[in-house]
Amino acid sequence: MRIAYLAQSYPPMISGAALVVENLATAMAKRGHQVLVLAASDRSQGYLVEKGNLAVLRLKALHNPLRVGQRFLPYPRRSVMNALRKFAPDIIHVHEPLQMGWLGAEYAKQTNTPITLTVHQVPALIASYLPGCFRVYTETILWAYARWLSKKFMSINSPTQTISALITQMTGSKTNTISSGVDLEIFRPALSYREGTATRQRWNLPSSAPILLHVGRLDVEKRVDRVIQAAAQTLLTSGAHLLIVGDGCQKSNLVRLCNDLKIAERVHFIGFVSAREGLPGIYQVAHLFVTASEIETQGIVLLEAAASGLPIVAVRTTCISEIVHDGINGYLAEPGDVHGMSNAMNLLLRNSDEARRMGKASRALIEKHGARYTLDAYEKLYGELVKRAYVKPFAAMGCRARDGNAS
Repeated sequence: MRIAYLAQSYPPMISGAALVVENLATAMAKRGHQVLVLAASDRSQGYLVEKGNLAVLRLKALHNPLRVGQRFLPYPRRSVMNALRKFAPDIIHVHEPLQMGWLGAEYAKQTNTPITLTVHQVPALIASYLPGCFRVYTETILWAYARWLSKKFMSINSPTQTISALITQMTGSKTNTISSGVDLEIFRPALSYREGTATRQRWNLPSSAPILLHVGRLDVEKRVDRVIQAAAQTLLTSGAHLLIVGDGCQKSNLVRLCNDLKIAERVHFIGFVSAREGLPGIYQVAHLFVTASEIETQGIVLLEAAASGLPIVAVRTTCISEIVHDGINGYLAEPGDVHGMSNAMNLLLRNSDEARRMGKASRALIEKHGARYTLDAYEKLYGELVKRAYVKPFAAMGCRARDGNAS
């Protein structure tokens, strides 16, 4: 099968969607499919990288002032259309609903190519970058666009049941639920004390202090300031340290907040760390994982934390409760309840048996989100869509033939 993935960002540019596309593209190529990825270039010019069955065409892009390390496509119509015509895909899988979604749908209509869309962001996320007075209007406009665009795809997918239900409610389109998936062999509980010691030494972490871990972008919508505020109450009454992995526009403000709260010496900002650079080992040395994000469509970091056997402290909003079961594998506070998050962290720090029990529950709950299940689900979907697109023209030809015989 010839599969084309259309995305905005792709590693080394990092986002949840970028990581999902990379995992899908790499795995499908290993399964023997011919794969083409179209995405924004991380350089000033476009370029092509080919390795085995996988080709990644990076299109000329501009600097994105709203996201650290990100670039965006200005209007890639000619490049996208030419690349798709040359590749002649059997199936198109779109992961960005604005420019790439529109262009993919246009090509699919012209060539009768089956096309599917996976939703990684909902309008509330995009609107979160705007001043409060514009957010409601922006969300309304984006949902109207989503209703129009959804009719141009043979199927719509999202990673959680909560988001699938929201999309169906707002657009009227039936939505499949397919988890983003996590590699359960890479992200796993630590197997030995030696592994943890080496990781702590590498990142200059104290040798035995409990580690509260946050992984994610340091941007406004991720609410990392609330994580720091909640952790501050915990750090001042325990020997714990807070480890923050990631980068973003808010980093300097967050460092300043740590100084203001007088906890800077016990908070570690180590920047973005990929799985290849040792992220799995960082999860393994943590005592718990904490996030205050309210805009997740699933949260890859939640999958990774759970797969690593960590109890999780998060907020009760959007789809979070599908991964974090309150009282089972972690605790959920109400949005904005910094004190509630701090209490949850204190409970886990004081009760190591409870923390271990919840960590084991996290690993058990996440088994159904293994990467293999995600790949199998998408591979099955691609086959069904290709079959539907192939059968439809012949069915129409049969109807015309019958009409001709009747006359």
